[in-house]
Amino acid sequence: MKFQRVTLDNGLEIIAEHNAAALSTSLGFFVRTGSRDENDNIAGMSHFLEHMAFKGTARRNAADVNRELDELGGVFNACTGEEATVFYAKVLPELQEHCVDLLSDIMRPSLFAEEFEVEKKVVLEEIRMYDDQPPYGLDEKFREVFWKGHPLSRSVLGTLDSVGALTPEIMRDYLERRYLPNNIVFVATGLCDFDKLTKWVSNACGKWKSGVCGREERPMKGLRDKFVLQRQQTAMEYVMQLVDAPCSRDEDRFTATALAIILGDEVGSRLFWKLVDSGRADSATIYHNAYSDLGCFMTLLTCPPESVQDNLKVINEVLSEAERDGVTEDELTRARNKLLTSVALSSERTGSRLFSIGSEWLTTASYRSVEDDLSILRGMSVDDVNLLMKKYSFSNPATLAVGELDSID
Repeated sequence: MKFQRVTLDNGLEIIAEHNAAALSTSLGFFVRTGSRDENDNIAGMSHFLEHMAFKGTARRNAADVNRELDELGGVFNACTGEEATVFYAKVLPELQEHCVDLLSDIMRPSLFAEEFEVEKKVVLEEIRMYDDQPPYGLDEKFREVFWKGHPLSRSVLGTLDSVGALTPEIMRDYLERRYLPNNIVFVATGLCDFDKLTKWVSNACGKWKSGVCGREERPMKGLRDKFVLQRQQTAMEYVMQLVDAPCSRDEDRFTATALAIILGDEVGSRLFWKLVDSGRADSATIYHNAYSDLGCFMTLLTCPPESVQDNLKVINEVLSEAERDGVTEDELTRARNKLLTSVALSSERTGSRLFSIGSEWLTTASYRSVEDDLSILRGMSVDDVNLLMKKYSFSNPATLAVGELDSID
């Protein structure tokens, strides 16, 4: 694989990982903007703007956009998170030029008033649906509770009030401030001709107005609060416990992922054998969730309300034992093999490489090859994992719960 990079005069970066053995090409614009770059008045703006990108431009109306996407025959989509908005496609190599033209065009939507109001209703309904199905917004609520006051505490979807108050003019201002060339990276993976890609992207985006776009980053310790949202007539209780963990710029982030697998993977972990395999809980998992300046370990428990307290006690015992006695070489080997397999399999999918490379570049402005990732994982030791648990303890977590219970001890 060959990595190449160039920066246009207006600041837009183009990076590519060429794989001569690939039979497809994945392309995407990675915009360094998300819910953390909003404020309470415009919460949900980034996600709403993602929707509007497909609703018409100066050159194409909404029907044209959708027709051309269909004609290309590939996979097209977009997604918005806390720190990035991505517009991407997976196509046959011979269709790259048309794909670049279409993707670059929707990055500058017209924001027609009529389409805006129609799509606003879609987004508002999405917010209602998200709050009305398990786990009832818990997987976003944790940021509001754990990192209260931090830019990451905002919901990606926003609120009914904030989205309801948005107008095309407010969105256009956000688009002009955040979708600046120096805040965007064009990424390509798979079978691609970098010189041609550079020419096509330059023709499509080279005249975009340049400017400076920043971001507030602020490391902090997570708050150890308790939050309980009572929802009657739920069959299960959904409980989340949170402690601090490495951020996505920390070298320990790989070790943190391995530790989460050892303790709380969906299959074969310590929590799996104690709670899930025994039938005491529907699920009991641990994830490492990382952002550019913050990170956390998320312990997720789903079980009948009457089993919550006993199961939380078991979780505490399992995690306390791990901190006291450490993990074993066999456990690390199993976790490492899962991670190595994941990296190897994703390397064979251009779409997976697209997100791996694009996300890393937005966060650290650096490129990691598949071999780099494999080397890091193979070099991980039991001492690394055990030292991480001394640095980031699972004791005294923040606790959030949604379900029939009105309190959690």
